[in-house]
Amino acid sequence: MGKPPEKSIASLVDRYRVTDGKKFRLNDYDPEDTAALSVRGKKAKAASQALLAKGIARLAELQDRLYAQDRWGVLVIFQALDAAGKDSTIKHVMSGVNPQGVQVSSFKVPSPQELDHDFLWRGMLRLPERGCIGIFNRSYYEEVLIVRVHPEILRGQKIPPELVGGRIWAERYEDINAFERYLRRNGFPVLKFFLNVSKKEQKRRFLERLDLPEKNWKFSIADVREREFWGDYRKAYQEAIAATSTPWAPWYVIPADHKWFTRLVVAGAIVAELEKLDLRYPKLDKAKRRELAAARRELK
Repeated sequence: MGKPPEKSIASLVDRYRVTDGKKFRLNDYDPEDTAALSVRGKKAKAASQALLAKGIARLAELQDRLYAQDRWGVLVIFQALDAAGKDSTIKHVMSGVNPQGVQVSSFKVPSPQELDHDFLWRGMLRLPERGCIGIFNRSYYEEVLIVRVHPEILRGQKIPPELVGGRIWAERYEDINAFERYLRRNGFPVLKFFLNVSKKEQKRRFLERLDLPEKNWKFSIADVREREFWGDYRKAYQEAIAATSTPWAPWYVIPADHKWFTRLVVAGAIVAELEKLDLRYPKLDKAKRRELAAARRELK
């Protein structure tokens, strides 16, 4: 029976951060990895839950400063194959923050209006404001993932045929990197999480959705049919992560077979990024302090 070592969540983060994709190989990342932590037994499970609670509490504190300071904004992107746990990770990790300072956007099939614009446009519309954390449940990365696996989608995007050449994916990677650098330079750091679930665990979760009535609503036959393209999706993620892992917008390839561990690492990564921003509550000038003093006298 393993026992979680005494270390902060943030210490787990470096293991999964990718800032240079030249040597990145998706197959080097084990979906079952738990970094020597274990949840076997009541004590170990309680210790893991306590570690997550500590991370969530710190995240709530930092988010409050972010909101008060109103200078930085943070964009958090979640990408994954179906049933990897994006929704539950967002729910648990962000459970302690002020809803006023968090904006969650889910990206579905593009609307006719969205198809009348460039592929980054709908993501731009949903960028967070300063002082807020914006969460993208899927994102503009779908345009180099599902669209690459299903090229018939690309043919319906109204792009002039002469612009759809052999370099279209490389060009989109370049555009994404430039866009994310632009965001960083304007005070909006970008964190990107790929929740790396195994095919075996995905199957187990699909069956659970079929077996448990309270989870039936999550099931879609389309998700099962997409399993036929498992290898194609893995290849698309391999190339996208390798091409868009940068120092200013790193990818985190998070093991997703154990949801408790996924949540630990995601919380740690967001906390670590917010810690870098030196977030502080605004200091009041003399005029404002005099105004507060006058208000105190009046109240008394």
